[in-house]
Amino acid sequence: MKKACEGFSGSIKHTFDEIAAAREKFSYALNRRETGTVIKVSAGIAIVSGLPGIGFEELVKFSDGLYGIAFNVDEEEVGVVLLGDHCLLEAGSEAERTGRVMDAPAGCGLIGRVVSPIGEPLDGGGPVVFERRLPIEREAPGITDRLAVSVPLQTGIKAIDALIPIGRGQRELILGDRQTGKTSIAVDTIINQRGQDVICIYCAIGQRTSSVAKAVAHLKEKGAMDYTVAVVTEGGDAPGLQYITPYAATSIAEYFMQKGRDVLIVYDDLTHHARAYRELSLLLRRPPGREAFPGDIFYIHSRLLERATHLAPELGGGSLTALPIIETEAQNISAYIPTNLISITDGQIYLSPKLFELGVLPAIDIGKSVSRVGGKAQWGAYRSVAGDLKLAYAQFEELEAFARFGARLDENTRKIIEHGRRIREILKQPESEPASVPEQITSLLALINGRFDEIPLDSVRDAERALKKAAAGLPESLVKSFFSQSKLDKESRETILAAAEKALSQFRRTP
Repeated sequence: MKKACEGFSGSIKHTFDEIAAAREKFSYALNRRETGTVIKVSAGIAIVSGLPGIGFEELVKFSDGLYGIAFNVDEEEVGVVLLGDHCLLEAGSEAERTGRVMDAPAGCGLIGRVVSPIGEPLDGGGPVVFERRLPIEREAPGITDRLAVSVPLQTGIKAIDALIPIGRGQRELILGDRQTGKTSIAVDTIINQRGQDVICIYCAIGQRTSSVAKAVAHLKEKGAMDYTVAVVTEGGDAPGLQYITPYAATSIAEYFMQKGRDVLIVYDDLTHHARAYRELSLLLRRPPGREAFPGDIFYIHSRLLERATHLAPELGGGSLTALPIIETEAQNISAYIPTNLISITDGQIYLSPKLFELGVLPAIDIGKSVSRVGGKAQWGAYRSVAGDLKLAYAQFEELEAFARFGARLDENTRKIIEHGRRIREILKQPESEPASVPEQITSLLALINGRFDEIPLDSVRDAERALKKAAAGLPESLVKSFFSQSKLDKESRETILAAAEKALSQFRRTP
């Protein structure tokens, strides 16, 4: 019994020794937490008190896992834009500083995925794999870090590539009334990047669920999701999420650009973005200006689109091309938001509802559309064949409008009108049927040399299809010359025109 007690007391002593040693090794640290209290909740925002050290645009975490961004930083309270459903929050809830700004996941694992701006998967494909998180608000590259726009970004749309060229690193606005084909042009441009070594970002801001699902399904059907990331917020999402969507998408695009890749980003559309920001600003009691938009509405779009550029070689030489979309009302391109975007971007593509109703698709109004980069963003072959095409088309539209009054026309005027009608017919293009560079060069060269003028108007479409087949048989050395800055020489022109003559001869009028 005595031995048993001695053994028991020894084990107790050993235990106490372990506790004493562990106590000496233990070190503690105080974790500072700055917390506040929600005093008011509204649709999309919360007013918080008790966060004296918070910074502008700092991320705030609420007790139920909801996050927000500090927008109004006042002495007594903080106006927080919520990044989720405000119904999850109530007055009296705890709010905590995170010490960081809002960021977005970026990496090759996002390619082919449909995600929210905060990185949540929306396609049912499991967790999003990313390499790093980048702040959604980043400083645009400086002037010395940029190169001139000189390499074209082929859209596959003849009217754009020939008359309103877009270069890699350019910002080209697409605007028009609703249901005129703005999204179709942007999606077709993404589809045409297949095999062009271009990463695409499709950014849907406040769109209907059905519209987003249709666009993503179309991209999958054409195999474009293999090189595309879709960043999506729907119309029913919180205005705070809609506000951060284009910035998050641009950070994802910049990740690839800084690795030396060429990137195309489509913002569909910035009208919803401006309205979401207006809603948040009014809820936060910021002073309204024209059309109730806050005074810094120009700045939120300019700082976004300035991030699109062509980087210098020492920074990787990547490029980010932006195609922002804006919706006009009753063809009013001089409204507040459209004029802001027109002044920020490097040109615009205007879609006319009148042309859309007449079946001229894509409904691009050539007269109101412009590219401020111009021929510098075209291959030399395009400059050879499309140099005077825009002027000829504008002249035709003016004469056609004059001819509607029933005036008697001389023979030369009738020839100009007939030639112009064939220009319009050639520039028509079905959706999701991008034209390759050889096909476009062959069609345009045949067009400006009058090869279509003797073909009946109702046979022009069939004749163009035959011409596309002929373009596929052009010599490989000639096709390679299309992708350079050198213009077509006489021999190349004669080779193309000979192939065109052979393809079109069967469609000409018989005497």
